[in-house]
Amino acid sequence: MHVVHDGPRQAPPLLLIHGSGASGASWSPMVPELAGHHHLIRLDLPGCGQSPPAPSYDVPDQAGRVAAVLDDLSLRPVAVVGHSSGGYVATALAEQRPDLVKSLVLISTGPSPNALLPQPFILRVLLGPPFGPLLWSRRSDAMIRNGISATAARPVNIPNDMVAELRGITYRAFRTVLRRNGAYIAERSVPERLAALEVPLLVIFGAADPRWEPSSAHQYDAVPDARVELLPGVGHLPMFEEPETTSKLLLGFTATSR
Repeated sequence: MHVVHDGPRQAPPLLLIHGSGASGASWSPMVPELAGHHHLIRLDLPGCGQSPPAPSYDVPDQAGRVAAVLDDLSLRPVAVVGHSSGGYVATALAEQRPDLVKSLVLISTGPSPNALLPQPFILRVLLGPPFGPLLWSRRSDAMIRNGISATAARPVNIPNDMVAELRGITYRAFRTVLRRNGAYIAERSVPERLAALEVPLLVIFGAADPRWEPSSAHQYDAVPDARVELLPGVGHLPMFEEPETTSKLLLGFTATSR
């Protein structure tokens, strides 16, 4: 997988896992602050960004590939941060390889299928038949930006490199990723999975998230000693909508869970 490193290599490692169809570029607004305290490892999941497609997009298989990256880098244990469905890969990583995961931060990670809201109109058009397959290869930069921005609760600036990398994922791969993500949380909810693990957990959720019912963040209260933070007026993209606040919460958590 394509991997980008930021910050000093001798600093505590922090792994950043993006959401469905995105790339490591989705963390760009938070990198300057985080890299001052951590060795950041930003990766592109299979089929996303600059990483090639994979035979399987099952969440446990993706977690296995992430584990292989960390093994190759001889990094353990690491603090792991996942945005949206990246939180599923982070959770599966903790399930498979608890030796690799020091702590978990889940940002806008829907806990269970019953928390999913009706999706923004532009996403329904781009992802569903009959228009999705026809429009996908013809998406303009503006259309991609509008699709991302539809999940925010306030205006956001989407960097050019993120738009370019989002253009790379195929319609079929994106739809497959979404199905596999749904299957993972349908089998067992994320809070149920994490309650069986002994890993420090911080959950950050936008109080105006249009993709997942914001109050569902409190499903994570079932995880012993979990900390849940709701950000007022923030949607599904806290790293773009409130990068300073999100970075501060994340750094405070990693400092106390070392």
